[in-house]
Amino acid sequence: MIQILTGYRFTNLVTLLLLFAITNSAQDTNSKLKVKTPNKLIRSTSPYLLQHAYNPVQWQEWGAEALTEAKSLDRPILVSIGYSSCHWCHVMERESFENEDIAKVMNENFICIKVDREERPDIDQIYMEAVQAMGGHGGWPLNVFLTPDQKPFYGGTYFPPQQWPKLLLQVSQTFKAKREEITQSAEELAKHLQTSDLQRFAKETGNEVFSREKLDGMFSILQNKFDSKWGGMDKAPKFVMPTVWLLLMRYHFIAKNKPPLEMVLLTLKQMTRGGLYDQLGGGFSRYSVDGEWFAPHFEKMLYDNAQLLSLYAEAYSITKDEEFKSVAYETVRWLQREMMHKDGGFYSALDADSEGVEGKFYTWTWNELNEATENESKLIADYFHCTQDGNWEHGFNILKRDLHQEKPDERILIAKKKMLAYREKKLRPSLDDKIIAGWNAMTVQGLIDCYKSFGDLLFLDHALKNISFVEKNLISEGKVFRAFKDKRSNTEGFLEDYAFLIQAYISVYEVTFDEGFLTKAERWTNYVLNNFYDRTENYFHFTSGSSEKLIAKKKEVFDNVIPSSNSVMARCLFHLGTLLDKDEWKKMASEMTSKLASIISSEPTYMSNWGILFSEITEGMNEVVITGNELEAVRKEIQSNYLPFTVYVGAKSKSNLVLMEGRESIEGETKIYVCRNKVCKLPVNNANDAIKQILFK
Repeated sequence: MIQILTGYRFTNLVTLLLLFAITNSAQDTNSKLKVKTPNKLIRSTSPYLLQHAYNPVQWQEWGAEALTEAKSLDRPILVSIGYSSCHWCHVMERESFENEDIAKVMNENFICIKVDREERPDIDQIYMEAVQAMGGHGGWPLNVFLTPDQKPFYGGTYFPPQQWPKLLLQVSQTFKAKREEITQSAEELAKHLQTSDLQRFAKETGNEVFSREKLDGMFSILQNKFDSKWGGMDKAPKFVMPTVWLLLMRYHFIAKNKPPLEMVLLTLKQMTRGGLYDQLGGGFSRYSVDGEWFAPHFEKMLYDNAQLLSLYAEAYSITKDEEFKSVAYETVRWLQREMMHKDGGFYSALDADSEGVEGKFYTWTWNELNEATENESKLIADYFHCTQDGNWEHGFNILKRDLHQEKPDERILIAKKKMLAYREKKLRPSLDDKIIAGWNAMTVQGLIDCYKSFGDLLFLDHALKNISFVEKNLISEGKVFRAFKDKRSNTEGFLEDYAFLIQAYISVYEVTFDEGFLTKAERWTNYVLNNFYDRTENYFHFTSGSSEKLIAKKKEVFDNVIPSSNSVMARCLFHLGTLLDKDEWKKMASEMTSKLASIISSEPTYMSNWGILFSEITEGMNEVVITGNELEAVRKEIQSNYLPFTVYVGAKSKSNLVLMEGRESIEGETKIYVCRNKVCKLPVNNANDAIKQILFK
């Protein structure tokens, strides 16, 4: 994937000059920590930055103060980027950033800046790409050395304490001794960063690219990468990548064959049975270290679990498998219990570590099992494959189940409740309690998908409460802001925040038929078109026209653990264009997709949300219009089925929507119109007949 993202490896003089610093060990620099006064990060609201507020490193936030100081002192900048639940970020902090001697080297030679990648993904994108272009691997913590004018000339991820101080001194010495070469190299790299991925991958095409054959090809590529034993793609580490499985379910719907659905179901079952899933408390960790979904990195991210709600809800709507329903309910209960602000917003993440040990909160020693289950440890050990010596490392057990294991009996359920109660008394992992606009909007989407599949008002209530929270706390001055913690941040939202919010408004409308939500979706879409759209390349910038000017202005194209903001926005344009009868928006979405058809077809793993839109354009969308007094019951029955290529409008009587013109109910009579491209079949008056019309084009 690095090759796809960077296009080529960027080798510069500085990399060669510093090579020996990476390969040679320094003498032990551990020193006794002293009580320190806080650095400037104490003024931040970011939980990640506050974790570093008492480091002896003179950290500053990214901003005018630090950047001006770098220029006035003509000193290189060290930018260290991470997030609060990142295990290796904590390790490097303990080993290096809390060390007085190492901090002294950092303070004397660099302007040291800490960045929370979740609050400033724009900064993270630029410097992550820079490190990858220089031949490094992506990941966090990301440590990048910049010239005083913010241009990168060297960087990497985690550095052990034996190497880090040597590297710092060598970077500083090289910066002074080889300034001209460094400046030239940094300029060249900055020019590369200003080159859009679209210049490499977007091609002018016509609508002929939208074909079933292209979808067949995408499936073949995904099938060849599939792990037929454990599910998921390729080998370890394994990330969830929800949009890959959502795409495969749509392909199954189109092709009417079993293999794509079997791939999805095996993956969902295996993820649920392994340590990736919290067997006691619900919710998923970020990724699995191994290929069996057994040992995760234990941080739990809101964005993963938001998308997994959609994935398990859709899988249930196809299969009616009660296990998928249970996973969705358990995950929402976890969100309620551990991740929800009293007013309905959802927090960002739970840390992987507690008591300085990764996974300690979630793993079990044999003695802990005995204490928790009141000597039922043998029963639990058999069910969850635990051993006296531990099935993981350092004598700890990760709870896991077999793929074909029977449902737990009453004794197991009682033991699980006891274990959860016991675990609640442990020292908990840290909570990142900032509330991010885009991630909350993603969670609304997941909750609405659960509401469609299960019909439980619990999910709708949480979704509406969350939307209300976002509107009250993250929308102001005619803009969406990125994050809230006690107060909103001053950082305007990025394209992903706006795009996911628009998507959420569309989804809430389709289950409530409250046209106010569509009005908001339309208004924010116009805002995005006016403030993010690049009329040269005809895609959207990640940052608005009024945002801080960085060394590059990026466009996010590739889908990863979070779908790319351009793919989400393109799908919003296509769906809203259908709902509001705006052909120009549908055309815009089609053109964005068609230009990327080649890379979508060849790399569906990293273009999976684009692949979903590709399938929607190829298949066309059903327009379902519901009217009359039985509106809600009919909507509920239709939407509980898996009908992916469908949008919904409805009203009991009057409506301002074009799709409703001439179809208003007379005296409350229920009628359902199934249309395609504004051409409708004969109206029917019950859900079953409407479903048949949808399924048989």
